Amino acid sequence: MADDTRLITRSRYAVAAVFLVHGSVTGSFATRVPWIQEHSGVSAGQLGLALAFPALGAALMMPLAARVSHRLGTRTALRVLLALWTLSLVLPALAPNLLTLCAALFVYGGTAGMADVAMNALGVEVEHRLKKSIMSGLHGMWSVGALVGSAIGTVAAHAGISAQAHHLAAAIVLTIAGLAVCQFVLNIHPEEDEEPPARFTLPPRSALLIGAVGFCAVFAEGASLDWSAVYLRDILGSSPGVAAGATTGFALTMAIARLTGDAIIDRFGAVRTVRTSGVIAVIGGLLVVLAPNAVAAMAGFGLIGIGVAVAVPLAFVAAARSGSNASQAIAGVATITYASGLVAPSIIGGIAQASNLTVSFVVVTVLTVALAVFAPVLRTTGGRLPADKSH
Repeated sequence: MADDTRLITRSRYAVAAVFLVHGSVTGSFATRVPWIQEHSGVSAGQLGLALAFPALGAALMMPLAARVSHRLGTRTALRVLLALWTLSLVLPALAPNLLTLCAALFVYGGTAGMADVAMNALGVEVEHRLKKSIMSGLHGMWSVGALVGSAIGTVAAHAGISAQAHHLAAAIVLTIAGLAVCQFVLNIHPEEDEEPPARFTLPPRSALLIGAVGFCAVFAEGASLDWSAVYLRDILGSSPGVAAGATTGFALTMAIARLTGDAIIDRFGAVRTVRTSGVIAVIGGLLVVLAPNAVAAMAGFGLIGIGVAVAVPLAFVAAARSGSNASQAIAGVATITYASGLVAPSIIGGIAQASNLTVSFVVVTVLTVALAVFAPVLRTTGGRLPADKSH
């Protein structure tokens, strides 16, 4: 029993480190979007189109994650999928035009999605075995990673370092770190007579509403991460360094909210927590839309970060308890939440092309209202996860 406890505890910290590495890739990319846009010579509308390709890649590749884990075991599968994701960071900054940028972002999104499904499934399993809430904290570590990545990206942008050199160095460091920590996660294998999961499958009905709430949160998150720097530059005339700082501030507030989220959820419950945080996100969105200067806009992005922080981790926990097949429900919510959420940057770009970025964030604000309204679908009480073999 003591050995099992040590194994699970060790796996908890290893999965937390995986979340940190994954978030670092996203943060590294987000702060250099303006550089990538200028290097590839694309307009705001074309950038929005290109940013739809991570969603397409994720939608097509996410369902394959369960099959890879079934074939290789969770430890090897996560090691491979995470390495593919960290290495894909170098691709967008190399793109010289719209076509190559779309192709690079397709690979970037597909590898991101598969790694994301694998690490969240492991996180839910570890939470189940520990019998206490850890998912908000795990996603908090993702936000810490995004913060670290975006902070380094802010420094690189301010110093005039190209995204190509920045992302190559980041990819090397993060790949090595990911390979190192993956050796300590739970190594779960299927039963000998267990059928492999289908390559592609529709999300179960129980996951649809949960995934829709997660979609609203990730839409606001993706819009803020990928467009906050552009918003300050284009709408408020901020310098590249100040504009990149908006992304860092967003990541910082989200990280703090997620790292403290487990205690808040245990005290007030999932529904009340999401309702309150939804209201905070709405206030933040209004502040961004009405901001007269960069300081006000950065504060608004920070409030959005606080408001959407806990919705996604709670969506995975609720999914695991929503039906008889926890893994299928998790994959379904992940596909809806992230594949749909990755569409957010392209939608923001399309609206900006037709009008401006201020109108785009009016849409973001409207979607955050749904977090407060539909919070009850994220109840996490009841339900059990199936047991797995691990060693």
